[in-house]
Amino acid sequence: MDVPDLSPLRARFPALARRGPDGRPFAFLDAPGGTQVPDVVIEATASYLRSSNANLGGAFPTSEETERVVQEARRAGADLLGGDPGEIVFGPNATTLLFHLSRSIGRELRPGDEVVVTRLDHDANVAPWLLAAEQAGAAVRWVDVREEDGTIDEASFATALSDRTRVVAFTLASNAVGTIPPAGDLAGLARAAGAVVVCDGVHLAQHRAIDVRALGADVVVCSPYKVFGPHLGLLWARRELLERWTPARVRPAPDHPPARWETGTQDHEALAGWVAALGYLAEVGRTYGAPSRPDRRAAVVAAFEAIAAYESALAERFLAGLAELPSVRLFGIREPARLAERTPTFALRVGTRHPREVAEALGRRGVFVWDGNYYALALMERLGLEATGGAVRVGFCHYTTVEEVDRVLAELDRVASGG
Repeated sequence: MDVPDLSPLRARFPALARRGPDGRPFAFLDAPGGTQVPDVVIEATASYLRSSNANLGGAFPTSEETERVVQEARRAGADLLGGDPGEIVFGPNATTLLFHLSRSIGRELRPGDEVVVTRLDHDANVAPWLLAAEQAGAAVRWVDVREEDGTIDEASFATALSDRTRVVAFTLASNAVGTIPPAGDLAGLARAAGAVVVCDGVHLAQHRAIDVRALGADVVVCSPYKVFGPHLGLLWARRELLERWTPARVRPAPDHPPARWETGTQDHEALAGWVAALGYLAEVGRTYGAPSRPDRRAAVVAAFEAIAAYESALAERFLAGLAELPSVRLFGIREPARLAERTPTFALRVGTRHPREVAEALGRRGVFVWDGNYYALALMERLGLEATGGAVRVGFCHYTTVEEVDRVLAELDRVASGG
């Protein structure tokens, strides 16, 4: 596949123009924790607050306009994930939505039932299920990861399943080491065991198109603020499950899905920004490879095809550069031939330097990266890193440039050399 040049898109992101005291632009390599947003998202958010700020249910124009914003946001969520607008639930973030959901699913758990979680996941898709199991007297089965490359141990996954399995929770991509598991295969095994399949798509949604129907999951969560939109959480679930499960809700609230799952007033300006973010992605798809005048879902899929090709080129360059830095240790998949199995997110240790020390040194030089466990607690414990500060996380996305890849490699080399 030809690698598209996505660098012109940087002009759409105002934050990327910021420069440090040395006059060099900041390198935003912190995308796994949240992306910057394009101009249209900023304008849509501000426009809603300027002219349409109202709550739902009113007999006046601005309330009706807000209702249209909510409906458009549901359609945008459906076009991102390949679902139906009536299956899209919003909340403040994916973690809150998963806790909310687990409280309802937990009512169906009984002593002796089993819940399966993995050591690859962000704790947002672990802790809610641990709590639900504890409250119901259910057992927890852990799926292990391979320490050598940070991938799911599929034998461990299969062994964890039984005729008592009721919930299986796993990630579509690791926010720590970038691993993309064989999610369709895992979902098939879990469904064959009769379990509800809950997938964390937060990290993958920034890098690949997700098709919830093809995946075979029952629930998928993601975070628009990690997909070039505002701070917001999004949950897709099969309509029949949204109808069957009973959410915690105030009595006057709507009793029909998906609204019955949304507690309290939503962040309507963020929903307006989310519609614009999805529109931006569709525009990318129409510019970089979608057929003429496709529908929005097709354009979004085309956008991610272009994004994946571009990011793979960045990742290949970064991995080649890391191979020349013997003092920098990478955790996760390192072979260029396996780029389809990972996102451009890399967990590193630099010599004996504490990850925070490395992140601070890079930050002073205008290179923004994360350190710690990024809430992937079980994985950091499994890799033996949690007690000593976790790891440094370098994350690329489609607005990252080749020059920024080279820059972070040079800075890592400088830090490794004691500079």
